[in-house]
Amino acid sequence: MEIISFLDSRSYRSPEYEPVSLDKMLEKQRIVQRSVRKKSEAQAKAAVRVTTESTEIFKALFASIYSLRWFFAVVAAVSLASVLFFRAYLLIISRPQQAVFGSEITADGASLVQTAMKQMFVDDEYSQVSDDGTIADVTAETVFTRTVEYSQYTVKSGDNITDISRKFGLSNISTLISVNNIENVRKLWVGQKLTIPSMDGVSYKVVQGDSLASISSRYGISVEDILDVNDMTSDVLQPGMVLFIPGGKLDSETLKKSLGELWIKPLAVSYRITSEFGYRADPFTGVRSYHTGIDLAVSAGTPIRASMGGKVSTAGWSNTYGNYVIISHGNGYQTLYAHMQKYSVKKGETVNQGQTIGYVGSTGYSTGPHLHFSVYKNSQLVSPTSILQF
Repeated sequence: MEIISFLDSRSYRSPEYEPVSLDKMLEKQRIVQRSVRKKSEAQAKAAVRVTTESTEIFKALFASIYSLRWFFAVVAAVSLASVLFFRAYLLIISRPQQAVFGSEITADGASLVQTAMKQMFVDDEYSQVSDDGTIADVTAETVFTRTVEYSQYTVKSGDNITDISRKFGLSNISTLISVNNIENVRKLWVGQKLTIPSMDGVSYKVVQGDSLASISSRYGISVEDILDVNDMTSDVLQPGMVLFIPGGKLDSETLKKSLGELWIKPLAVSYRITSEFGYRADPFTGVRSYHTGIDLAVSAGTPIRASMGGKVSTAGWSNTYGNYVIISHGNGYQTLYAHMQKYSVKKGETVNQGQTIGYVGSTGYSTGPHLHFSVYKNSQLVSPTSILQF
């Protein structure tokens, strides 16, 4: 049987539209289906092969992880132990304590920082000098009936203003500072000539409008004592005349300037106070502890300057203070500068007020860049705000 396609009249005249038998059509269909089936079978086999390979890879990966289970267990245990140890360390070093110089203990039980403090303090020539310049172990003369006399003294190696005053029986360092117009007692030099009066007192240069009565009232010295000591036969004063005022003392500001005790802030830039002097909550643990100074937060690398001139007692490292510097200034004062990024001075070096001694950092027991600044007087902590307004 033949099946004729219903085509237009052109079908019968065109070879490409020749009548097709059913058998031939079915055979063409079978050929197409075989091709599609083979392609599908090939795709299925490829999918199975990929699935099998992926399964093998995951099996191998899980096997590797399982074989390393002890390694991961050890790493986890070490990490946990490290965290617990650090926590215990913080709790130990931040426990409540009295005001001390540092937390590290040497073999003899002394704090490292405390030891460094005392190295310079014990030899401080001003340790026996009070705030008004009086030397503790010298008795002052209170009756002034004789004329003041002067002698000369040449400064020798190892001399200081306190020892020279003692040598001549003077009870107040104001006397030599005033009579010799000494601007800085730490700048005495070997061979320098000093004028030494025979009694305690200060020099005074008369200015226009002065009278013996006004000078007597200012210093609390009787007019008669001023006349006797200066061997004056008249109470008439002339501007420019120099009088010796027996028993007189320099005012506090002038004396401090001469001793190098006019303080400046250790940072010349703006800062933020993050912790005051005294008891506080520890920044790491929250435990109440004693803070031995004042913390000034500022950018890392900011220059730190000596608040007052003096000699470097030590420059070193402490687990608590990180890189730190201690300076002895005289008259019992010392300052501590801590948590430095680095310091630029060395032990025994003499530094001037305002000189850069290091740079702000966050070394040691610190939560961020800042300067920890402590002040000591006669080896005892005092509040930094007692000498400076921060």
